[in-house]
Amino acid sequence: MNRYEVIIYWSQADGVFIAEIPELAGCVAHGETQDEALHEVNIVGKEWLDLATEKGWQIPEPRGRVLYA
Repeated sequence: MNRYEVIIYWSQADGVFIAEIPELAGCVAHGETQDEALHEVNIVGKEWLDLATEKGWQIPEPRGRVLYA
């Protein structure tokens, strides 16, 4: 999982840190700390990749740092 970019940010509304992997659609998790959020999103990311492999879905290649305009 460490080849995909992970974005972690604080959600004031939810009172937790949110972690997401933008290249894997819908791959989002949360935690009380940044470390917990990162740990959880890595679990979700692995599950995402396992399911995609099982279903024969196209898995995006990690692009490294993603730049947004």
